[in-house]
Amino acid sequence: MTSPVLNLAALPRVPEHLRPPVDPRELRPRIVHFGLGAFHRAHQARYTENAAYRSGEPWGIVAVAPRSAGTAAELRAQDCLYSLTELHPADTVTRVSGAIVEALGMRPGAARLDALLAAPDVSVLTLTITEKGYHRRADTGALDTAAPAVAADLAAADTAALTTVVGRIAAGLAARMRAGGAPVTVVSCDNMAANGAALGRVVRDFVAAAPWPDRQAVLDWMAASVAFPSTILDRIVPATTEADRQAARAALGVHDALPVVGEPYRQWVLEDSFAGPRPPWELDGALFVPDVVPYQLTKLRLLNGCHSALAYLGAAAGRTTVADAMAAGWGERLVRSLCAEIAPTLPAGGPDPAAYAEDLVQRFVNPGIRHLLRQIGSDGSLKIPERWLDALRTLRAASAATPVLELALAAWANATRPAADGGQLFGTTDPAAAALRRCWQEGTGPEDTVRRLLHTLGATDLAADPGLVTAVAARLPALRAGRVEI
Repeated sequence: MTSPVLNLAALPRVPEHLRPPVDPRELRPRIVHFGLGAFHRAHQARYTENAAYRSGEPWGIVAVAPRSAGTAAELRAQDCLYSLTELHPADTVTRVSGAIVEALGMRPGAARLDALLAAPDVSVLTLTITEKGYHRRADTGALDTAAPAVAADLAAADTAALTTVVGRIAAGLAARMRAGGAPVTVVSCDNMAANGAALGRVVRDFVAAAPWPDRQAVLDWMAASVAFPSTILDRIVPATTEADRQAARAALGVHDALPVVGEPYRQWVLEDSFAGPRPPWELDGALFVPDVVPYQLTKLRLLNGCHSALAYLGAAAGRTTVADAMAAGWGERLVRSLCAEIAPTLPAGGPDPAAYAEDLVQRFVNPGIRHLLRQIGSDGSLKIPERWLDALRTLRAASAATPVLELALAAWANATRPAADGGQLFGTTDPAAAALRRCWQEGTGPEDTVRRLLHTLGATDLAADPGLVTAVAARLPALRAGRVEI
């Protein structure tokens, strides 16, 4: 017998305790979110739904798909309902989520999006578009106005032609100013250091380069009425499998085409710097602080840093997921050792590093989370400079030993080796893949190759550190043989 499709009409078929805590029809569009991926639906949407329930305030989300209008259409077909399953080590908990009240494709929904971005009731914009979506120059952090997509947006005649989220937000803010200029906060939910400042920089750069007669007025208004707080978000959200879909159907009694899964743990730390009204996310555990840097660096260097190390070492050892790598004899030792090595580089005021490391071990060993090492290891040239290299610089400047970071760096180098098909050895992808491949093709030996790889990362100072280069190169033979030696 075919299960009915999840939508508002079918919601009464779902067991009452698995329905949304608030009636989705009572929510109003007050947040516009760019990026209709699983992480948003498992993280910010859940915080918003619970905050609306606990406060009685009708905070609803309009989710915008920058590229895949098909995903937005699938969500609309379900009246924007979907399920979230928390994967506990011993069982699962599934519940329908109803925080999203509209789903738009960015270009097909341009007219509706224009109206929303100018509406005073919409006081928060959020986005999850990954580092690549910001189109930042690697050397300065400024907007890369020469990037083809950015250049096309700067020349676009109307908003329906815009393809970058940065351009769309800039155009929306300009329209908001012209419509009366209600204050608004733009919240980056992407995994970057100082993500608020990074987002504010590229949006302002777009406005400054736009051919608008009033662009200076827009910039002046933004300085007074638009905030870009920095944030830290944490929840492991693996790709949904067919088994996850079947489990959600069995739990709910209806068919959900867009289920998401996540670990039980979640965290959201936000800089307490908002220009206008916001949801009371703190009612669901979000933390508002004057400075997110201690939390940010802890997450980037410990959680994300350990993830990357597990990805590359696990790949060398033939492992597939984080839990697989943790099940190896070296997995837990790696996490604790790397956290202990990096801890002296963290500023005061954040989580306790030792306790944080123990939490990471418990999260990473969860067998219900199939977090693929190939996924974590992709885009390494963008990720590891923030996750490892600044900590490495700090430690080496203090003449501190760095054996675990050297091992991790060697594992990354090993993973950039070209495969027979021209891709990377373990199936990872990287925007710098061609340059990384040339390092192996043109290197005159292991140490020369390591130096070239570090130069490709922009780490010319580390490439000039002979002790580091020699130590990293010395680790490569064991890794090539599939041995992890900590």
